Amino acid sequence: MYKHDLIDSHCHVVFPNFKDDLDEVASRWREVGVKALLHACVKPSEIPDIKSLADRFPEIRYSVGLHPLDTKSWIENDTIETLRNSALDDKRVVAIGELGLDLFRDSNLEEQLAILIPQLDLAYELDLPVIIHCRDAASPMFDLLNERRESGRAAKGVMHCWGGTLAEMEGFLDLGFYISFSGTVTFSSAKSIHACAVKVPENRFLIETDSPFLAPVPKRGKRNEPSYVQSVAHKIAELREQNFASVAFSSTANARRLFDLP
Repeated sequence: MYKHDLIDSHCHVVFPNFKDDLDEVASRWREVGVKALLHACVKPSEIPDIKSLADRFPEIRYSVGLHPLDTKSWIENDTIETLRNSALDDKRVVAIGELGLDLFRDSNLEEQLAILIPQLDLAYELDLPVIIHCRDAASPMFDLLNERRESGRAAKGVMHCWGGTLAEMEGFLDLGFYISFSGTVTFSSAKSIHACAVKVPENRFLIETDSPFLAPVPKRGKRNEPSYVQSVAHKIAELREQNFASVAFSSTANARRLFDLP
């Protein structure tokens, strides 16, 4: 049966809850037509294991970065050098991240900014896109990205696992960012995300799973996996009143363009 190509633009299959059945998980993502995956990194200590996964599964590309909720892991000079060397060492590193701001789970904005800004600088230096985690922090994030643009050091990349408002989305689109939708778009209560999925331009949205988190309906509450990205695409097609093939084509083309994916 012909399958439409799909790309899971953000997943974490290096996590321990995949260790016993990852070959079966890979069979399922291939079965539904997932042709490429972007494996996001949340801390530098993961990089060797993610690299091994990319050796094992040729469709995987990956990012290197430090998550905003892990500021305690930042070692001045050392961490950024690890990220720089890892990115320069492997052409399969196609982004810096997952980086960003999270004021939902923590309130240490200054500490989060202190590890975010050097990573944005590194992405600019290496001309790589960034994968931005932004939770309850749209205003300071927008201010920072706008300031960088005005100073000639604009970031490019994606707002991952989009959960903001229509107005916030418009602001990040104006800054040149892509918007990525996860399984949350399938939740009936996610009215703001639904509105964003309808309004986002055809050439500026991605789809993702954020596996193992946020499994889409009808798998909600279970471990998420890359094959479920098709449920995200189906829901976006329904919301936009488009066919599945159109959403698959656009999201795949957009991911390939942003991340230079296979």
